[in-house]
Amino acid sequence: MIRKRLMDAQTDAMRAREAKRLSTLRLVNAAIKDRDIAARSEDGNEGVNDAEIMAILAKMIKQRQESSRVFEEAGRIELAEGERAEVKVIEEFLPKQLNEAEVLKAIAEAVAEVGADSIRDMGKVMAVLKEKYTGKMDFGKVGAAVKAVLA
Repeated sequence: MIRKRLMDAQTDAMRAREAKRLSTLRLVNAAIKDRDIAARSEDGNEGVNDAEIMAILAKMIKQRQESSRVFEEAGRIELAEGERAEVKVIEEFLPKQLNEAEVLKAIAEAVAEVGADSIRDMGKVMAVLKEKYTGKMDFGKVGAAVKAVLA
């Protein structure tokens, strides 16, 4: 489903002659195709599923946010703005991010589901969250929140 939306968006960008958007969408589709090829060689699958595509998109966003920060620190504002523009295009294909209250509720539900009572259970809690909320929350930030709840 996400794959089709990405291909349709790329076609639309091509027709509308939106060069920046088209470039970003081509990068995304190339990353997905690379992962498809790797998945085929690993286990004979046809390619990656939507959850893996969301993980690819999240990784691409994180890379661009870091690049944007580095460019800003170096005084290269135009390059930082270009990276932020790419982030906006990629974010269109991810589900809506959960707000802080929704994240805390999800953490509480995951803790209850696995019966976590100490920091040693953090891996189990994170596994449940990743299974249910891939692409909907920033797991770098969520890790600290889970740690705080379990401490």
